[in-house]
Amino acid sequence: MTQPQTRTQRLERQLGDWMRARLPHVVAELVMFTLKQGWAALFGALLLVGIILSSQIWQADWPLARYDALLIYAVALQVMFLLTGLETWEEARVILLFHATGTAMEIFKVNAGSWSYPEPALFKLWDVPMFSGFMYASVGSYMARVIRLFQMRFAPYPPLWITYVLAGAIYINFFAHHFVADIRLVLFAATVVVFARTRVWFQIAQQRHWMPLPLAAFFSSFALWIAENVGTRTKTWLYSGQTAGELVSFAKLGSWYLLLYVSFVTVTIVARDALAQKGETT
Repeated sequence: MTQPQTRTQRLERQLGDWMRARLPHVVAELVMFTLKQGWAALFGALLLVGIILSSQIWQADWPLARYDALLIYAVALQVMFLLTGLETWEEARVILLFHATGTAMEIFKVNAGSWSYPEPALFKLWDVPMFSGFMYASVGSYMARVIRLFQMRFAPYPPLWITYVLAGAIYINFFAHHFVADIRLVLFAATVVVFARTRVWFQIAQQRHWMPLPLAAFFSSFALWIAENVGTRTKTWLYSGQTAGELVSFAKLGSWYLLLYVSFVTVTIVARDALAQKGETT
């Protein structure tokens, strides 16, 4: 039985029909893909807008610290997303897990000297401003929303226990490499081996497309690397040894590539229906 279309799906269909009537098919599909990606990344995009605007207008003598204002802004965004239905409560619970694991990593990394938050704030925990957890939450928000908006399926998907072990090893290595050998090269190889056959199937209007999952992870990590540069250019955070105006090291792109697998496996907790043991052909 055909499921009734949501208001978003109806709007997308109407917009797609309008563009296909005026643009070449390939161009129309590309425009729709870009618009849906932007819509899925709305939380992160709005958070970046807040970071950029606050860096331009904030004054040191204002009674409210910029980091605390960003915390209030991020909480307001999250509330708005829930009240408007842009995120479901089930998705929000997983995003809260992103917030917790991201904040834990921030506390460890900041105190290990990997990066710092140079501005003062009332709501700081071990030198980490509390708004920082929402930056990780924005990644979870994007993943949960992009899977839903594109009606994604991941097939053939490897056994769940293998993905949990891989995600756990990646997360632990972010801490452990400060004390023992860094095994990220092994983990890079493991992501390709485990997910080499997995295709990300997604829908634009009535057309189904696919992309290898490791390639999708690389493209997503590049977008996050750009966002990292926005953060450092606005001096919201600074990496150890990074000079003013210098691009964030490409090594951070690799870090995000690995962290995205942790994020993705976490999101599968609420997106289990998108996983298929056998490959799709249509």
